[in-house]
Amino acid sequence: MTLNRQHMRGALGQGASILVTLFGLLILTFVIGRIMPTDPVRAIVGEDATQEVYMNVYQELGLDKPMWQQFFLYLRDLATGDFGTSIRTGKPVIQDILHALPATIELATFAIIIGACLGVPLGVMAAVKKDRWQDHVIRVFSLMGHSMPIFWTGMIGLLVFYASLGWVGGSGRMSQFYIGMVPDRTGFLLIDSAVAGQWDVFRSALRHIILPAALLGYSSSAYITRMTRSFMLDQINQEYVTTARVKGLSQRQTIWRHAFANIRVQLVTIVALAYGALLEGAVLIETVFAWPGFGQYLTSSLRIGDMNAVMTCVLIVGLIFITLNIISDILYRVFDPRTR
Repeated sequence: MTLNRQHMRGALGQGASILVTLFGLLILTFVIGRIMPTDPVRAIVGEDATQEVYMNVYQELGLDKPMWQQFFLYLRDLATGDFGTSIRTGKPVIQDILHALPATIELATFAIIIGACLGVPLGVMAAVKKDRWQDHVIRVFSLMGHSMPIFWTGMIGLLVFYASLGWVGGSGRMSQFYIGMVPDRTGFLLIDSAVAGQWDVFRSALRHIILPAALLGYSSSAYITRMTRSFMLDQINQEYVTTARVKGLSQRQTIWRHAFANIRVQLVTIVALAYGALLEGAVLIETVFAWPGFGQYLTSSLRIGDMNAVMTCVLIVGLIFITLNIISDILYRVFDPRTR
């Protein structure tokens, strides 16, 4: 009974923490929308509108009301699923985002798989080979991935692997020839083309996603490698590792079965944060590759002062990180029984 009560208190505390975080996010989003140096009314009516038209729209938006009333009107609209209409597209903002977000999720998912598959083994090797040539090479490799601007590596990658060698596709999610051939069911082009049996489209989409995903994955792997190396060095110096070696366990068993098993929980957080950063920070790579995703939509909205779109994008980014934290907590319980 005592354990059940503790679990219930823990669940309630976690739920309350999520609600407080979400409410703070809503306040932050609302404040950002009000302090941005743009005039939402002027963006709607245009520069040549009369004062009468301007004031009518000003009142329709509720900007003549006190700030606290504007905030509650904002909450009311969100509760009904009304995120406003985009000035740029003339469509509901949530409809635009649901169309753009799958492209970024697809790109970021490929990138984080590459980053984790590359970063974790390299980090472990760097820790095991500390201060040897392998460690130095891996650290230089990570430093380059962390230091090189992603837009520069994107342009170099296009020049070398697309223009010169022809190994990958160019800009966009697929070749122009295949646009409109696959029904947009999920928004994930690889899944939709595979379900539809359009394997030519699938191969084209795969050729186009490989290069931007590899560049983003390399950038993420630099962070994952450094953190994995740090975590592993801390574990390798522990007494239980020395004991395992004295008992005659091989280095492979000692490193992967014992030392690595104790850093899995920490790596979950690192990979989740890296994935969240990819989802909200792929703006430059999407611009270089003309990738019609969430980052490019946010950039275009900021450029013209489309505040409904900007505020909703900020809210979506916050919700992404809250969701990733919840998933991380669940994975903690899977990997570490002591947290159950």
